[in-house]
Amino acid sequence: MPMNVVVMGAQWGDEGKGKIVDYLANEAQIIVRFAGGANAGHTIVIGQEQYALHLIPSGILYPDKMVILGAGMVIDPVALFSELKMLRDRGIDTTGRVFISDRAHLVLPRYIQIDKDRDLARKKPIGTTGRGIGITYSMKSDRDGIRIADLEWKEKMEELEPADRNFLAPYVEQLKGMSIDLSAYMVHHKNAQILFEGAQGALLDLDLGTYPYVSSGMSSAAGAAIGGCIGPRRLDKVLGVFKAYSTRVGNGPFPSEFDPDSEDELCRFVRETGREYGVTTGRPRRCGYLDLVALRYACLTNSIDSLVMTHLDVYDTLDEIKACIAYRIDDRMDENFPASVEALNKAVPVLRSFTGWKKSLANALTYDEFPTSAMEYIEFIERFCETPIDIVSVGYDRKETIIRKSPWAK
Repeated sequence: MPMNVVVMGAQWGDEGKGKIVDYLANEAQIIVRFAGGANAGHTIVIGQEQYALHLIPSGILYPDKMVILGAGMVIDPVALFSELKMLRDRGIDTTGRVFISDRAHLVLPRYIQIDKDRDLARKKPIGTTGRGIGITYSMKSDRDGIRIADLEWKEKMEELEPADRNFLAPYVEQLKGMSIDLSAYMVHHKNAQILFEGAQGALLDLDLGTYPYVSSGMSSAAGAAIGGCIGPRRLDKVLGVFKAYSTRVGNGPFPSEFDPDSEDELCRFVRETGREYGVTTGRPRRCGYLDLVALRYACLTNSIDSLVMTHLDVYDTLDEIKACIAYRIDDRMDENFPASVEALNKAVPVLRSFTGWKKSLANALTYDEFPTSAMEYIEFIERFCETPIDIVSVGYDRKETIIRKSPWAK
């Protein structure tokens, strides 16, 4: 039976979703990106080739897959067509394989400048990517946005500022040619195997994340149903991708962050070994211990059926590994993830130590080949989160992926 499988981030984004979507897309016919915009970045490594994608779903690298930019996305035409050109220049034929939901919104140049100006004017900047994403979502909520479908609405187009119309003019016909009624498309392809690709992560979701230090789109599993134009009962499985440690870009609470004074060397090691620099911005990511309190919260609030662990190989050379299992906030212990930013800023991580495995995982072909210490770390996470880890990534290449249980199995 065909399945609809969601791949979402279970931390603050940058978990390695792009690689996992690329790997799983081999068994899918259609890949739907359901939220976000050019603020997201996915890096895919195939042999000696590396691809940085921002808007186009990762499955585009397979020649027989259809990819769709969903209704929950906000699309910068300049970024979109630049990305398509990059793919063509590198020998990837995208002809007739990239579609856009006619309900997706468009990012206009003035939104980008407003985004930058607004964040600079904040007393405590959020640290946005400055790509106009939040402003586009804000315009959408204010009912002043412009959708793909509106490009054929003469009255709506006349309401736009002249500069906006001039900007869109060169792209109108191309965008209309890629536009589809996604709801009808999904009904027509109801017997296809479909992969839903998320952006950012659960802890950056507008409603479930560390508000206001969040993205403006739906990065939760629920966003797949909305952005994919199908009902929630059509989703068969949710996979949550997380790193063996934690990272965050931009401002906002990060309870398990490495201490800059006492753990600066560890932070540098993880950042350099894990290549923890933003694909979109190039900014160095903040790094910290795996936060199991936050990960369990993501599992619970997104009905995550199974987890995908990435970057485990970053820890190959360490004698000891630690993970956060609770917070100490003022004079109390808390094993739950609070909504209060103030509480999260006060939180001191309660850490549990694990013995390092001191062995490269890169050559392992099966989970049974992992050192006992690596298995103990993985299996503790499973028990803590009450969620199985069905896939473990031990490198950037497609082949460096260990499947314990196929996500396409019900």
